[in-house]
Amino acid sequence: ESDTASELSFQLGRHKKSPSTGSHSSDMASVSSVSGSVLSVYSGDFGSVDAQGTVEFALDYDEKNREFQVHVSQCRGLAVVDERKGRSDPYVKTYLLPDKARMGKRKTSVKKRTVNPVYNEVLRYKIEKMVLLIQKLNLSVWHNDPLGRNSFLGEIEIDLASWDWSNRKLNWYPLKPRSLSAINGVDHRGVMSLSIKYVPPGSLGPRNPPSGEVHIWVKDVKDLLQLRPSGVDSFVKCYVLPDTSKKSYQKTRVIKRDTNPVFNHTIVYDGFHTEDLKDACVELTVWDHEKLTNHFLGGIRLGLGTGLSYGISVDWMDSTQEEVAFWQEMMLAANEWIEGLLPLRSL
Repeated sequence: ESDTASELSFQLGRHKKSPSTGSHSSDMASVSSVSGSVLSVYSGDFGSVDAQGTVEFALDYDEKNREFQVHVSQCRGLAVVDERKGRSDPYVKTYLLPDKARMGKRKTSVKKRTVNPVYNEVLRYKIEKMVLLIQKLNLSVWHNDPLGRNSFLGEIEIDLASWDWSNRKLNWYPLKPRSLSAINGVDHRGVMSLSIKYVPPGSLGPRNPPSGEVHIWVKDVKDLLQLRPSGVDSFVKCYVLPDTSKKSYQKTRVIKRDTNPVFNHTIVYDGFHTEDLKDACVELTVWDHEKLTNHFLGGIRLGLGTGLSYGISVDWMDSTQEEVAFWQEMMLAANEWIEGLLPLRSL
């Protein structure tokens, strides 16, 4: 095995909390932060109202009957679909993902002319606990249209692998817009907003910088999986592969109880030669912080996705088309911040 990969030593990342202050403000201020939801709501068949309001439900697993139970209590403050008549006829629908078809959907009754429907219904799935723990619960609220043009009113997705089963109480959850990945049928884990730039050696003046630098500005993540009623305590880890040493490792602070955490954290790696960009890969992963063990939520890998690093076949050089395009854009535009909005995936 060639030892070229081990020669690549990226210097310790220098990280700054907020790039929009201090000496970096001049070149960073021009980068507008991506805001708003990833996608408001499907248009077309699904109507086009914005998701709003909350839903109250509880989850339980009945060991004796081997049954998963979703107790749907009520919703509040739903969007109005028929503006003219000022009405919505909402019902709640659940699926177990990833295999929607196998376990099928469950639905509550339809409540007419209300944006604050009360259901008090239990939706039941006969399923082994072991199987349940590798599923996600997708719970969505819809307006029932007699002509079949049902309108989407909002959804919530819960990762059952890390659900706290001792919690059987009813809890309120905000309804979220439909995610982009849901439309593409992709496993949806959230979307990271970030900017990157490459500063070639000597590009800012004689021996400035002495070696090439990759700057990574992690702005925020939208729509992380809901692990607990209170949300999720998340942080982002960064490595520049193939280097997995302590020198390569960087992380952000933990943002508590928020499925839309704002990090605004910059990491700088130096020690880059321009040709290293073909063989290196920036891996950013998002984790839920827990006392005993951190729970992986999703990640992205920025690189050329060739499957090779310094001539060696590696499984981590697997960037998606979007990730590759983002990295290439950075390689082509030296000293410029490139902005991206990339879906998190399982790595």
